[in-house]
Amino acid sequence: MIAQPEKSDSSEYPDADWPSTWAAADQVPGWLKEGQARLLWDEARALPAGSSVLEIGSHQGRSTVVLGRALRHGGGTVIAVDPFIEGKLFGGLSTREKFEANITGAGLENVVELVADYSTALRPTWSRSFDLLYIDGKHDYWTLSDDLRWAVHLPDGAGVVIHDCYSSIGVTLGILRHVLFGSTLAYERRSDSQSLFRVRRPTTADRFRILAQLPWWIRNVVVKVFLRLRLRPVARLFGHDSPYDPY
Repeated sequence: MIAQPEKSDSSEYPDADWPSTWAAADQVPGWLKEGQARLLWDEARALPAGSSVLEIGSHQGRSTVVLGRALRHGGGTVIAVDPFIEGKLFGGLSTREKFEANITGAGLENVVELVADYSTALRPTWSRSFDLLYIDGKHDYWTLSDDLRWAVHLPDGAGVVIHDCYSSIGVTLGILRHVLFGSTLAYERRSDSQSLFRVRRPTTADRFRILAQLPWWIRNVVVKVFLRLRLRPVARLFGHDSPYDPY
């Protein structure tokens, strides 16, 4: 049985606005940009009191802080799913310790419920509903394809936010296969690679909006190739002046 966090009194947080939230989240290491975080914040703040958000991939808690501060005024819950596996790429147990310290430092220990497990292992037996889904887990095609199946626990009209959409090859291929040709999610908009989908039957216009993102995706893949080849000056010709991948 997973322990539930205590509900918060909304009167305790009258100053939980966007500027203070971003100032708090920006102290946490991670790759979430301000515009991407604002997309999450707006979706979470629009939810009714007592709502819950399921986050796949929490790392050190940068996005978790945004979601937690958006929900705590109404006694909501962030269900943070991350296995914190060992390895240089993922951080392992040390990352979990940083995550827990960041959540405590933000005063969100009664809002955030950590489930330390793989999303793909957890999903088949999951039965709880939630109101918003945020996917920022492993970026391969197979994991993203499985993570999209969490949307069955969402009500009609709910948001599905996906990070590194139209930036990661695996994530984008998953979107093309399961959303472009699917019947349950409709693409709405993005902030850089942070994209918002809605649980509803897509129209033809919705599908064309996905196709319209493909040139930007191809540009990002080309930039990544140049960065891998240590050709950063060439990447600048594509408007990317950073040693990090576009996200």
